[in-house]
Amino acid sequence: MMKFLKRFACCSIFLILFSFAKAQNSSKGEIIYHLFQRSFYDSNGDGIGDLNGIRQKLDYLQELGVTSILLLPLYESVYYHNYFAVDFGKIDPEFGTMQDYINLVKEIHRRGMKIYMDMEMQYVTEDQLWWKDSYGNPKSKYSSYILYNDSANTKPESIIFGLTELPAYDGTKKRVATANLYSKDLQEYTFGIFEYFVDPNKDGKFDDGVDGFRLDHMIDDLDFKGRLINLFEKFWTPLFTRLKQINPKLKNVAEQTTWFSYGDEYFKKGNVDRVFAFQLQAAIASFDKNKIAAVADTTLNMIPENKQQVVFIENHDMQRFASAANKDLGKEKIGAALNLLIGGVPAIYYGQELGMFGKGANGKYGLTDANDIPMREAFEWYKTEEGKGMAIWYKNTGPWWDNTNLKPDDGISLEEERNDPNSLFNFYKKMIRLHQSHSELINGKYETLTNNNERVFSFSRIGKTTICVAINFSDQIQQAAIDISGINSKKQNKLWGKEKGKISGSSLSVGLPAYGIEVWQIY
Repeated sequence: MMKFLKRFACCSIFLILFSFAKAQNSSKGEIIYHLFQRSFYDSNGDGIGDLNGIRQKLDYLQELGVTSILLLPLYESVYYHNYFAVDFGKIDPEFGTMQDYINLVKEIHRRGMKIYMDMEMQYVTEDQLWWKDSYGNPKSKYSSYILYNDSANTKPESIIFGLTELPAYDGTKKRVATANLYSKDLQEYTFGIFEYFVDPNKDGKFDDGVDGFRLDHMIDDLDFKGRLINLFEKFWTPLFTRLKQINPKLKNVAEQTTWFSYGDEYFKKGNVDRVFAFQLQAAIASFDKNKIAAVADTTLNMIPENKQQVVFIENHDMQRFASAANKDLGKEKIGAALNLLIGGVPAIYYGQELGMFGKGANGKYGLTDANDIPMREAFEWYKTEEGKGMAIWYKNTGPWWDNTNLKPDDGISLEEERNDPNSLFNFYKKMIRLHQSHSELINGKYETLTNNNERVFSFSRIGKTTICVAINFSDQIQQAAIDISGINSKKQNKLWGKEKGKISGSSLSVGLPAYGIEVWQIY
């Protein structure tokens, strides 16, 4: 009887805590974890990260504090990054089955998290059914799906940069072509694919469906060729409109084709909910306070109501931030602080929280996707770089492996960092908790705060109260006087750092240690 009562009490406490955690999670801001799933965690020992591996590591992601997962394409492809689909409607067998995918989505939602899927519909390879059936066959029912330049269907339109074939790291070389996004049949097919992933069993509950999509290489005039123009109006907006009739809560984020774009046209004409803050990413990597201030003001304040910027410091197409920071832990922590405190919807690229590094090979390996492997290496679970789940799918495949960034006992792994209170991993956990603990840091208005030191960057997030952040970009102690004349209240509460700071009139005087980060709440 006592054993039963203890078990009942434990279950009751668990249910109460679970309900509390769920309620707490619902009020938190969104923090996205951008996964290169092939490199994350291998559940079946074949060296390839997979869907079941992600599901097994959801505890880790929640320990870190992220709330959402963004996956690269899942559909079958001959390329390791899974762009350029063979079959848009089929999960790559190396990742698992459709049932594995459904199980993952349901478990993510059961935990109060969200999931987003990357989609690219603009290009196809010669292995795709549309190509196989329509090439040289104008009477094919798929003839309109591919943009042909002749009536005999023997001259398919090239893709970006005029490319007609793409070699892969493993020696595979496939012809590629542009899909005809004007085709009504293709548009209906596209809607069917997206519709399936929104609500696979069409029961209207969405526990098995994605919470939105990342639209790779989204553009109004595809590849600036003048062939497929006004795509925002003719292709993307009708698609989004129909999808939101199914689930109005969907969030769609566009990857701007030109990274210098702030995304205005995507909001106004493309009907997307979010864009990526590319300009802000570049500014943060510069460690130049004036560049960051100028870009942040435009990025975070000049957007339409109910639209958002996804703020990030690295992704699968660019060098890792640790490389940009020359593996300087102080600078890496500054990057983390700006990523999570400056505004927008923060996104963390897998392994960023460990300080994983890697730069693109910039053509060193020829015209091949091998050049990007250094930025997409296996998540470092163990200090030895060996062990259960390591997803080293590229091991011993070429010179990119000979030059791998994975080094044993280099201090960069979850095993080495988890129990180190000063590690980057634990810094990310603390920054995420700080972000989630204050509504001002989740959705407060951004404002640059001027100060008298060129090495110190300061800004505020304004909501019910005002939170001020000061960051020392140098490796020397710095003093700064921050102008807070626009803040009426002058009581302060220290949220992060060692310096209390002194308010005198309209100035907040602070001393910051090397690469110091100080955060105050003023009320």
